Amino acid sequence: MSETTFSVSDSAARRIAFLAAKEPKPVMMRVAVLGGGCSGFQYNFSFEEQRNEDDLLIEHGGASVLVDSTSLELLKGSQLDYVEEMVGSAFQVKNPNATSSCGCGNSFSV
Repeated sequence: MSETTFSVSDSAARRIAFLAAKEPKPVMMRVAVLGGGCSGFQYNFSFEEQRNEDDLLIEHGGASVLVDSTSLELLKGSQLDYVEEMVGSAFQVKNPNATSSCGCGNSFSV
């Protein structure tokens, strides 16, 4: 995994492709970093039909993932993963830039 890119695991790609196939129109998953959350920043996942001019498009395993240029600065070297555990399943961002995170893993600081 490069320090300057954002990647998508095979597990995340499979789950995104599965969820996107259920939508009535073709969609891409957007991964964004927003201000807020208990640690300063929080991850936001949504499906969108349109790609913005400043978006990085990652296509992997039948899935399309968008990351805007501002969020990409905070996500350099990170990977989007989909984890299935006994307590539940969720998308997780493995972010080497995060100096701390909250207990739920959706909020972080740099």
